[in-house]
Amino acid sequence: MLTIYGVYRSRASRVYWMAGELGLEFESVRVIQARRLANPLAADAPINTLSPDFLAVNPMALIPSIQDGDLVMHESLAITLYLARKHGGPLAPQTVAEDGLMTMWTIWAATEVEPHTVKVVYVYDDEKQNSDEGKATIIVAVRSLKKTFATLEKHLATNEYVVGNRFTAADLNIAEVLRYAQTEQALFEAHPHISAWIKRCQSRPAYIAMQATRSQEPT
Repeated sequence: MLTIYGVYRSRASRVYWMAGELGLEFESVRVIQARRLANPLAADAPINTLSPDFLAVNPMALIPSIQDGDLVMHESLAITLYLARKHGGPLAPQTVAEDGLMTMWTIWAATEVEPHTVKVVYVYDDEKQNSDEGKATIIVAVRSLKKTFATLEKHLATNEYVVGNRFTAADLNIAEVLRYAQTEQALFEAHPHISAWIKRCQSRPAYIAMQATRSQEPT
């Protein structure tokens, strides 16, 4: 059985969403981020990214990780691509060309988009959105995102989805990266095709179920 290490309030959300899309049974091992604990190495600390048991799974001390049989994998965006490819169906690439495009768009999301969107979500996580520092961070991040948003907006102007005109792992990966910046409504309103597309992605039952579970986790 597939084992997912992490919590829903982390990048593991992408893996839980994908598992839901594919209808996979899985065991969820709750591993929280060490930064959320005052003393993650305390004897009574819950299992976290610095716990020896988890470091034996992922020495990089990051979530999520998965174990699928003898295979251990890290990096959420790679995990979702792997699960889609393994289990097939419409979320997986149907051709070598689609495989290349899904990989391309996923790497684009990881390198060109997420470094900026994650800065936005961290401001809100730290409750600094109303501070001068927080506002400045958001302004710079949004400015940096305009070029990447323009690229995706142009592509979605003639495509319902990112690859193959159907919802795939590429859409899931990009939607999860962009979700970090959805607090910035003006940015999305300025890109109507992206706004419509992400609504389609986030209206899927597997996403709604993932978010329902995520909302029940402690912050």
